[in-house]
Amino acid sequence: MIARYSRPEMRAIWTDENKLNNWLRIELLASEALVKEGVVPKADFARIKAGCDKWFADLSGLVARQKELERTLNHDVIAFTTAVAEKINHKASRWFHFGLTSSDVGDTCYGVQMTQSADILIADLKTLRKSIAKQARKYKRTPCIGRSHGIHAEPTTFGLKLALMYDEFGRALRRLEAARTAAAVGKISGAVGTSAHLSPRVEAFVCKKLGLTPAPIATQVVQRDIHAEFQTTLALIGASIERWAVEFRHLQRTEVLEAEEPFTKGQKGSSAMPHKRNPITWERLTGLARILRGNAVVALENVALWHERDISHSSTERIIFPDSCCLLDYMFGLLTRLMDGLAVYPENMKKNLGISLGMWNSQTVLLALIRKGLTREEAYELVQDAAMTTWAVKHAGRDDADFLEALKADKRVAKHFELGELERLCSLNFHFKEVASRFKAVGL
Repeated sequence: MIARYSRPEMRAIWTDENKLNNWLRIELLASEALVKEGVVPKADFARIKAGCDKWFADLSGLVARQKELERTLNHDVIAFTTAVAEKINHKASRWFHFGLTSSDVGDTCYGVQMTQSADILIADLKTLRKSIAKQARKYKRTPCIGRSHGIHAEPTTFGLKLALMYDEFGRALRRLEAARTAAAVGKISGAVGTSAHLSPRVEAFVCKKLGLTPAPIATQVVQRDIHAEFQTTLALIGASIERWAVEFRHLQRTEVLEAEEPFTKGQKGSSAMPHKRNPITWERLTGLARILRGNAVVALENVALWHERDISHSSTERIIFPDSCCLLDYMFGLLTRLMDGLAVYPENMKKNLGISLGMWNSQTVLLALIRKGLTREEAYELVQDAAMTTWAVKHAGRDDADFLEALKADKRVAKHFELGELERLCSLNFHFKEVASRFKAVGL
C-alpha cells in the first residue's frame, strides 16, 4: 500500500480504526438528533451511548469484531451495527442506525476523511511554498539561459524560474482549498435520498457537528462528481509536481548541470557505475504523478452509477481515497526536501549562457532595428544573417565566434547604431530590468 510512505498523521485518517470511530460518531449524532425529534427515548439513547463508549475505548477490538462478523454477513455496515448492538446489549439497540442507509454512514465518513486529509495537504503545500520562496529570493538575479524546445532562447534568472514554481503551487493551494470545501459534504437522507424516514433536521444536525455541509439533494449516495473533483484536484497538483520534476531532471543532465538534487553522504548512484549521481527522486515524483492521474480516472468513471446507486464505485474508493491522499502527502514531503537541499551551480549557468555566443540578444536587436524604421522582414533577415555567420564561425572550430562582433562587422546593421549602442542593448541588464516587478506580481 502506498499509504505506508506518508506521514503518520495522514495514514491515521485512513485506518479502519478511524473509519469506525467516525461511523460511531455519525450514528451517535443521528441518535442524538432523533432524541430531539422525539423518536428515541432519552433512556434508550443513554444505553446506546454507553455501548458506543465501550467501542470508542477499544477501536481495535471493534475493527476485529466487525471483520469477524463481516466474514459471515458479507456486509461491512451490518457487521458494524451488529457489533455495536452486542455492546449495547439491550432492546435500545433497535434505535441504532434507525432510518439510515449504509451510504449515509459511509459517505458522510468520506466527507470527514477528505476534509481531514485536505487540511494536512494544505499545510504541506504552504510549507513547500515557503521553501520555494526562500530559494527564489536567494537566486533572484542569478543569470541563466532560458530555453524553448530545449534550445537556448533568451536569458532569465534562476530566481524567476523558481518564482514561476512558487506561483504554480499558489494555484495548487487555491484549488486544494476549493476542493476541500467541495468535498466537505455529508448526507443522512436515507435509501434513495428522499428523507422519508428521517427529517432533514437530523441530517443538518449531524453534518453541522462534523463540520460538513448537507448535500442539498442526493440519491442513496453523495454524488460522485463531488469526489471526482477532489481526486482530479490531487491529480492536477501531481501534474504540477511532475512538471517541475521534469524541469529539474533536465537541469541535472551532465551537459547542463545547473542544479542537482541532494546527494547524501553514503548514498550510491548506480550498482554498476560508481560515478553516477542520478536524479532518482525527481524521477520518482514523475512516476508517482501517474498514479494520481490513474486514480483520478477511476474517480471520473465512478460518477456514472445505475439509477439511485450501484456498488461499482465502492471497491475502488477503498483504494483510491487513501492512496491518493497518502501519496500526495508523501510527494509533498519529497519535493520540500529536494527544494531545501537543492544544489545550485551559478558558474555552470554562466558557462551555459556563453554557449550560444550572445545570440540570445537576437530579438533585442531585431526590435531595435524595427524602431529605427526597418520592416520586420528586413530586420529579421539582417539579424538572422549575423546569427548564421556566428554559428558558421563556431562550427569551423574558430574561437572568435561572437554574435555582437558579427553584428558590428555587418555594415548593413552597424550603420543604424551609434557607437556603444549595440553593446548596451546586448547586455543581461536589459533582460533583467523587470525582475523585481515579476517577483512582486507573485507576492515575493
